[in-house]
Amino acid sequence: MNALEARGVRVTLGGATILDGVDLTVAAGEWVAVIGPNGAGKSTMLRAVGGLLPAAGAISIFGTSTGRLSRRQRARLVATVAQSPVVPAGMAVLDYVLLGRTPYVPPLGRESTADLAAAREVLTRLDLHRFARRELATLSGGERQRVFLARALAQGAPLLLLDEPTTALDIGHQQEVLDLVDGLRRDRGLTVLATMHDLSIAGEYADRMVLLAGGRVAASGTPREVLTEELLATHYGARVRVIEGDHGPLVVPVRSTASGA
Repeated sequence: MNALEARGVRVTLGGATILDGVDLTVAAGEWVAVIGPNGAGKSTMLRAVGGLLPAAGAISIFGTSTGRLSRRQRARLVATVAQSPVVPAGMAVLDYVLLGRTPYVPPLGRESTADLAAAREVLTRLDLHRFARRELATLSGGERQRVFLARALAQGAPLLLLDEPTTALDIGHQQEVLDLVDGLRRDRGLTVLATMHDLSIAGEYADRMVLLAGGRVAASGTPREVLTEELLATHYGARVRVIEGDHGPLVVPVRSTASGA
């Protein structure tokens, strides 16, 4: 079964068409990276899939049309990690992660013992248990990114949407977060749909890639099929060299002219 099927997705914001007939399929257990130049519609696509934006077209999650899912039902199937999540001032790490259990809490009710256990299990899995009572704002960038991921994982949703999950992280923390996601994907059978800015990192982790340009799908396929010098020159206006790596193609920028001594 496919985790996600989107057909003819169209999103218009403020009179401007951001997505114009996008088709996207993600198989259960697959990691698909959405790439493209700035303004291509990558984040908009994730927000449409996650139900955060109204969209025309057809979107189904694990075989059920999103139009037939309540907000609570959708939250049990899809968890999202935004680029810059809003964190209430003074909130402790455990309390923030417990927000991921909201789809299971009855109206006017409180988190159950099972909800608390689920949150603590995720904190332990992500090596965050020692920060449970710390204010989220006091953590490092890499630690905060793991907390954002922990909240999404606490939802128990099988489809994980990551919007630029390594933004503002140094290379060590980038690898830490992405290795963690990849390990959890394999251990838990998660499906991952992620927008990614760094093309080499995207090629290392993704099973498939979708290149968006101008709100449309310009290319899709394996990283080796999408990360070509020709496609990147056409849609990014970039001069690059694509080198074969151990797990996928590596994209290296090439200077247009050599400076004199």
